[in-house]
Amino acid sequence: MSFLDAREHGSKPGSGFVSAQQEAVDRRERLRRLALETIDLSKDPYFMRNHLGQYECRLCLTLHTNEGNYLAHTQGKRHQQNLAKRAAREAAEKPVAPAPQRRVAVKKTVRIGRPGYRVTKQFDDETGARGLLFQIEYPEIEEGSKPRHRIMSSYEQRKEPWSKEWQYLLFAAEPYEVVAFKIPSYEVEKHPERLFTHWDPDNKVYSLQASAAMTPDFFRWNSSCLTD
Repeated sequence: MSFLDAREHGSKPGSGFVSAQQEAVDRRERLRRLALETIDLSKDPYFMRNHLGQYECRLCLTLHTNEGNYLAHTQGKRHQQNLAKRAAREAAEKPVAPAPQRRVAVKKTVRIGRPGYRVTKQFDDETGARGLLFQIEYPEIEEGSKPRHRIMSSYEQRKEPWSKEWQYLLFAAEPYEVVAFKIPSYEVEKHPERLFTHWDPDNKVYSLQASAAMTPDFFRWNSSCLTD
């Protein structure tokens, strides 16, 4: 229907639907009034009044004639996008705080001396392998604990001069001192049939049987002890 047709049918100018532009103006006005009632500008880090009496948005670098106009701007798309960009940039630049270090309490045990021990030389007639059987006695071992052992090279210890010809077999169990046996630095076989360990919880005896197919020099062992 044209404008003239509308006049002929009794319509008056200005009595049609509200335009989209007018709706946008009304919406901004509603947002402005709501913002004035709910937002405290003194807490807005981007709100600033300049020497000319105008209001500036330091985030978007825009000028506004009054507080209501500034508040309407803060509810707009541009300001909200800039807020999101600023938050993302600050999150990316924020240094990652190191994880708090957990302190493990050092267990202090009163040593009660060296354990008793027996060392037996062994020889396998079928394979020709020679070995040693170590039996370490721990009659007062801590409840629930079990003895342990490891082989240490000469370069790891600090009790004797270094020598590539020797290595040390260590036994440890709380609250006893660590006891070490000095043996030639041949490779000890690690196969379960060649390196056998057993803990007897009734008699409190820890046994280790080590063997190696090598010269009789493997029997040259020293019962001197090393303590930690």
